[in-house]
Amino acid sequence: MSIEVKVPPLPESVSEATIAAWHKKPGDKVRRDENLVDLETDKVVLEVPAPADGVLVEILAQEGDTVTAGQVLARLDEQAAAASAPAAAAPVAEPAPTPPAAAAAAPTNTEDLSPAVRRLIAEHGLDPAQIPATGRGGRLTKEDVLNYMEASTGSAGDSIRPRGTSAAAPEAQPARIEPEAPAQPAVQVQQQPVGERTERRVPMTRLRQRIAERLVEAQQTAALLTTFNEVNMKPVMDLRAKYRDQFEKAHGVKLGFMSFFVKASVEALKRFPVLNASVDGSDIIYHGYYDIGIAVSTPRGLVVPIIRDADRLSLADIEKAVLDYGSRAREGKLSIDELSGGTFSITNGGVFGSLMSTPILNPPQSAILGMHAIKERPVVENGEIVIRPMMYLALTYDHRIIDGREAVSALVTIKEMIEDPARLLLEL
Repeated sequence: MSIEVKVPPLPESVSEATIAAWHKKPGDKVRRDENLVDLETDKVVLEVPAPADGVLVEILAQEGDTVTAGQVLARLDEQAAAASAPAAAAPVAEPAPTPPAAAAAAPTNTEDLSPAVRRLIAEHGLDPAQIPATGRGGRLTKEDVLNYMEASTGSAGDSIRPRGTSAAAPEAQPARIEPEAPAQPAVQVQQQPVGERTERRVPMTRLRQRIAERLVEAQQTAALLTTFNEVNMKPVMDLRAKYRDQFEKAHGVKLGFMSFFVKASVEALKRFPVLNASVDGSDIIYHGYYDIGIAVSTPRGLVVPIIRDADRLSLADIEKAVLDYGSRAREGKLSIDELSGGTFSITNGGVFGSLMSTPILNPPQSAILGMHAIKERPVVENGEIVIRPMMYLALTYDHRIIDGREAVSALVTIKEMIEDPARLLLEL
């Protein structure tokens, strides 16, 4: 019996999706609930599982195609799986062991790769068979590709090469032969000429398109202004160093900086509620709750999962939420609800080495806090010059409803809370 595989109901406000990657090809056996294809929307990646055991007989939409809810993606033959069962029971001669060298040279099946890995390989023209895989079951991971790229670019006189080309290999390493093309003499394999100018046209992903739309929307619809300050991180760093081991043992998560800044931001929002508000036409909506968005960088682009009711959470609860969101964001496992809403956002460019920046609002929010790299700098304390670990803070706000006095005062509140963490516990 033929079974149709359809696009599942899409999240609210999402009208269409793009096929990111097929994990099976026609003729492959599939099991019920096994992921067949990834669909990329402008917010999340959706997995489409197999509705039953069977054989994938036909794919009706290819990678890159735009699809809508209910559209037929493929067809399964459920009877083909049952018919193939007796044949599978027949004895099969065991293949001869594969020599280690041949196993290492075996090409990687690109259909088993994650969308992030496939995108990296496509963008940089890499050959997955040449990249050492360390994932479970010999699976190639994103970290494997990044490590390979870093090692390749860091070698003297070497660079990353597109698949199908190779540099002179050590004599002990056998040459790789492409099965689809006849073998060519080694002298005909040439590197890309030095100084050659190349261009590649790569379509934006749906997430990247959505990010672009929202950033332009923020620039065009809000009166953006940024105020800066700097904060001495020594008190928080000393507190972390003193209680780091006890905190991790008690709560099962490391004590980071983000939980302190979330708590300090919530206190600032309580004192200056307009920073927690949003504009709706000619009205200002004041939110009586504190849903804090934490910007997370992923291979697909920037996403902002929301920590709900952050004012009711402990430092440990916040750290657990940040860790969970970060790992699932990079795996594309966040739900649409976890990315929707939010009354205030925090972004940390310091993890990439940014010393100072002007973050852009996440509409319809009216303010966003930017954290940056911690650098030791000379500062004056009690009339003396001392060296302290300092961080620049940036608060971008919508000047249509937030005045400079409120924005500057809110940023000073965050600074005071971080420089004297006891205030967070005493609510001072």
